[in-house]
Amino acid sequence: MEAATQRHAIVSTTRFGDLEIDQERVITMTAPFWGFPGSTRFFLQSHSGNSPLMWLQSIDDPALAFVVVPPAVIDREFKPPITGPVRKELGIDRDGDLDVLVILTVPAGRPREMTANLLAPVVINVRKRLAKQVLLDPVQYDPCWPVFG
Repeated sequence: MEAATQRHAIVSTTRFGDLEIDQERVITMTAPFWGFPGSTRFFLQSHSGNSPLMWLQSIDDPALAFVVVPPAVIDREFKPPITGPVRKELGIDRDGDLDVLVILTVPAGRPREMTANLLAPVVINVRKRLAKQVLLDPVQYDPCWPVFG
């Protein structure tokens, strides 16, 4: 991330090129995503038009971006339990500060085979811009839930 102004920075990405990002958009992971220890700073980027899909783009690794979506878009019943320790770690004092996203896997050229990782959602404190990927009960939640089932 290069300096542009005090409030903005230029972020290089492989998908979107160089983007000027407001510091208020930076989401800091309290622990890195599993398998990606070098990336702890991200921002959300719209996918396109009216699509509910978004990209959770790493600031630390220009090539790392996850396709994410609010879980209600794919399963209105998915309401993961967010435990006290996670709420404390993220500084979530009230439910209005809490947001949840799920990571999608979209096989190349086969979007109808898209799956959602309901086992390990991303929990975000939208006010403090802190996030954590949480692991839920593997008996209850599927890491490869078919979106178009």
